[in-house]
Amino acid sequence: MPTILITGFGPFPGSPYNPTGPLVQRLARLRRPRLAGVKIIAHVFPTSYAAVDRELPRLIAKHKPDVLLMFGLAPRARCLRIETWARNSVALLPDASGVALVRHTIQPNGPAALAMPAPAQRLLSAVRSTRVPAALSRDAGRYLCNYLCWRAAEAADTGNGPRLAAFVHVPKIARFALRPGKRRVLALNDLTRAGGALLATVAGLV
Repeated sequence: MPTILITGFGPFPGSPYNPTGPLVQRLARLRRPRLAGVKIIAHVFPTSYAAVDRELPRLIAKHKPDVLLMFGLAPRARCLRIETWARNSVALLPDASGVALVRHTIQPNGPAALAMPAPAQRLLSAVRSTRVPAALSRDAGRYLCNYLCWRAAEAADTGNGPRLAAFVHVPKIARFALRPGKRRVLALNDLTRAGGALLATVAGLV
């Protein structure tokens, strides 16, 4: 049975609400014909470097996922961003536990970047088919999302890890109804619709 591990993050400094947590819980409950026979595991990482380093290897060892489908919050984004590269770079900013890495790179003496092992163009088409705005991105930042991208790409490259690893940044969402005349802002239902399309797409690849 193919297994897909979908992940989100919890709150972090400056973003007390992270929609990726409830998003992955919703996606894990989806029931669609294209997901029949697929095992879906949902996990929400605490937004800390130690949590990623501790929990990602455990999840991979326990569940042996064929696919990692990861979500993170990009507060300044205007649309969903499908990340195509993980950069070997770290911002010296504290995580949600107050810890900041004391180095500027994830892997000292490593390559400048790692390509994300996922069919980015197909994922982009899947999201756009739901009429949720989306774009490809070559810059996952230098915080926890990029860090997870790097660790996931590393895991996929071992031969014993997932075959595919995709990371999607989502923007801030509207948590309450907007007054008439306000600019349209994505809501959790929009993210769920787009996430469902992504999930069905990767399920069709394993």
